[in-house]
Amino acid sequence: MKVAVLAPVAWRTPPRHYGPWEQVASNIAERLIKKGVDVTLFATGDSITAGKLDAVCATGYEEDRTQDAKVLECLHISNVMEKAGEFDLIHNNFDFLPLTYSGLIATPVITTIHGFSSPCIIPVYKKYNAGTHYVSISNADRNAELDYSGTVYNGLNTADFAFNNQPDDYLLFFGRIHHDKGAAEAIEIARKSKRRLLMAGIIQDENYYREKVEPYIDGEQIVYVGHAGPEQRNELLGNAAALLHPINFNEPFGMSVAEAMLCGTPVIAFNRGSMPELIKDQQTGFLVHNVEEAVEAVNQLATIARNECHQWASSQFSTEKMVDDYYALYQQILNR
Repeated sequence: MKVAVLAPVAWRTPPRHYGPWEQVASNIAERLIKKGVDVTLFATGDSITAGKLDAVCATGYEEDRTQDAKVLECLHISNVMEKAGEFDLIHNNFDFLPLTYSGLIATPVITTIHGFSSPCIIPVYKKYNAGTHYVSISNADRNAELDYSGTVYNGLNTADFAFNNQPDDYLLFFGRIHHDKGAAEAIEIARKSKRRLLMAGIIQDENYYREKVEPYIDGEQIVYVGHAGPEQRNELLGNAAALLHPINFNEPFGMSVAEAMLCGTPVIAFNRGSMPELIKDQQTGFLVHNVEEAVEAVNQLATIARNECHQWASSQFSTEKMVDDYYALYQQILNR
């Protein structure tokens, strides 16, 4: 089986720090290769893969802002589509734009929908609904007007996350500094529960950071450590008493939630989007509805067994399980 894995070109695949879609595309590609699949990864030129790499740009447009994002995306997507005949299947991890080529090629296209950035993009998915294959990353993130071949949860390299049963006592916010991710709510939870909070992630909304986050950063109770690479991520997640995930949107998945639990760290999350699928309430964390309930959950962290968090995440969110599920879908598609 020859498979083209199409990653975005905002960041390197796998990313150095931020880049969840690039990370998933990398995990899919590398695990497929271990299964013996002939994989070509379409990504930035500095990407790392055990398979073949095909690139039209040296670096991602978020890492080199002199590049025009739309131009890079057009060159990148057209590159894989013009080579479609070389592959048995194209696995699209790059949103809706590649769908516009799918009616022009004979090669089947399977698209992992990593979330809907806006209702405005739904008409594109609807147009190509009958001729392509859609996969959701959670049951919560499905659109009623679309047909799905299955739900496949994002998978992580479990060996990259060390289980820690002797954590520190700090709380952790790990994600984009943005209203959607609830950075301000995390600060409020920490202050009301009188716990230390470490915050890690890229500043995606400068105004939000200046108005809602920066005034509370004192370097003692509220500490911002910047974006975290793989080694720092493992240390921050594993040593935390809990991950705070007070999201203000219906999150399709939530990589940091699965990452935290792999380390044994329970998650306190607002009960929205995919959170009930990721977290076993009162067993691997707490599903809450507001800041007050989150503060109560902080006081109940001793009731959570960290080994149960680790075991649950390992069984549900590994690259092995994810790629086994995708491989079964590939075979279904190719056998039709």
